[in-house]
Amino acid sequence: MKTALLQITSSDDPAENLDMVRAMMSEAGGQGAQFVLTPEVTNCVSTSTTRQRDVLQHEEDDQTLAGLCDQAAALGVWLLIGSLAIKTHDADGRFANRSYMIDPHGQIVRRYDKIHMFDVQVTETETFRESKNYRPGDRAVIADTDFGKVGMTVCYDIRFPHLYAALAQAGARILTVPAAFSPVTGAAHWESLLRARAIETGCWVVAPAQTGEHPKTRGKTRHTHGHSMVIAPWGEVVIDARTDPGIHFFDLDDSSVTEARRRVPSLTHVRPFRGP
Repeated sequence: MKTALLQITSSDDPAENLDMVRAMMSEAGGQGAQFVLTPEVTNCVSTSTTRQRDVLQHEEDDQTLAGLCDQAAALGVWLLIGSLAIKTHDADGRFANRSYMIDPHGQIVRRYDKIHMFDVQVTETETFRESKNYRPGDRAVIADTDFGKVGMTVCYDIRFPHLYAALAQAGARILTVPAAFSPVTGAAHWESLLRARAIETGCWVVAPAQTGEHPKTRGKTRHTHGHSMVIAPWGEVVIDARTDPGIHFFDLDDSSVTEARRRVPSLTHVRPFRGP
C-alpha cells in the first residue's frame, strides 16, 4: 500500500496551514498514495495561549477537520490527521490534542486524545508544560482500516512502552506517532525510541513530524526536530525525512509484520509477574 508522510512547518494560522496540507495531500494522492499521514498539531503550532484561544475551534466547528475530511473524500484516501489542537467544553478551558483517522469517504473512523502530557524541563532555558493548556486523554485507541489495525498515539506517548505493548497485544500491526518533537530531545532520543517500539511489538511505526522554525504572530518562537520516520517491524529505518518540509512515500507491507513476529514471537511470551 503506497503511503505518504507529510513533514510540515505549521504556523499559528489554521487557515494557512489547511491550504498547505490540502495541496500536499493532492500531490500525494496524484502520485498514488492510498494512505496519508500528517504531524501533531497540524492546524496550529503556537506558544501563545491567547493566540490559541483566538484561533482554535471546537471539533464540530473546526474548519481544518472539515477541510481535511473533504479532501480525503475527494482523493479517496485514508488520512491520519496526526493531531489537531481542539477546544473542549471542559470547565477549566483546556484544549484536547486529538488525532483522527479518516476513511476514504471523509468520515471519522476513530479519535484519540493524547494520553501523556509533555511536562519537562529540556534545558535551563527551555521548559514545556503541556498539561497547563491541554487535558490528557485516558483511553488507548485502535482504528480498524482496510489495511489493518492501527494503534494511534501522539508524540510524548513514545516514551511509555506499556502503551505500545497494549496496542500490539490488542491486534495493532501499525503504530502511528505523529509528533512536534523538541530539537534537544529529538536529537538524543527520537530514533532510538521509535526503533525500540517497532522491535518490541513487531509493528510498523510511522511517525510524521513537524520541522523547523514555526512562523508566528504572537508568543515565543517554536522550533521542532523534523526527521519524520518510518520504522519497519524488524527495526530498520525505512525513511528519515531529515529537516526539510516535504512528502515522503513508502510501501506499507503487512507481510513484514507477520515475518518479524514469526522470527521473534515476543508478544506470545508475555508473562504475568509479581511486583518488585
